[in-house]
This record gives sequence, structure tokens and C-alpha cells, in this order.
Amino acid sequence: MNNKNIPFQNIDWKSLPRTEHAGTTGVAYWQTMQFDGLRVRYVEYSENYVADHWCEKGHIVYCLKGEVINELKDGTKSVLTEGMSYIVSDGLSSHRSITKKGVHLLIIDGDFLKLKE
Repeated sequence: MNNKNIPFQNIDWKSLPRTEHAGTTGVAYWQTMQFDGLRVRYVEYSENYVADHWCEKGHIVYCLKGEVINELKDGTKSVLTEGMSYIVSDGLSSHRSITKKGVHLLIIDGDFLKLKE
């Protein structure tokens, strides 16, 4: 086994430290597992959260609880509610998250989402 492999493990999200990331309004709390070329995060956005940047990174996002509005830079909006997901490769959208009542998300990103030319 090399250091790029991920052995079987349970993740107790409650035991991981939370980092705080201020939005334009509201706050995001991240609990992160980082592996070689892979990041897995449990993310909670507070009420009235608006991301402070347009993100170009690819993600797989699963909505665990609540509702999040995904706004694209062209003004297009979509809503994720509990049980819904979205997926996008790196560099294919400029997007940001907005909440009214807050949301809990599982977000996976990494090298596998790099744009293939």
C-alpha cells in the first residue's frame, strides 16, 4: 500500500475540528478530511449566508439538511434541498452558495474533477 491509498475508516464528523469561514454575510463551518488528491468536507452554512467569492472549483455536493441556492455568475440559480446533489468539473462554472435558513452539506472535491481537454 502506498500513501495514495485510503484505508477503510469510519469518520466521526462530530470529533473533527471545525474551521470558520466568513461569507459576505453569515458564516461557513468546515470539517475536513484531506487525502492525496481528495478532500471530503462536512459543511454547514449559517442563516443568511452568501459566499464571499465566485468558486471555479469542481465539486460533488450532497444536501443533508436544509436548502441552498446555487447562483452562477451569469445569474442562473438552482436550489438544492435535502437529498439532492449537484456535480461540476473544475473550471466549468463560476458559482457561489446562498442560504436563507442555513444548510448542511457533504462536499467532495479533488483531482478527479480537473477539466479534461
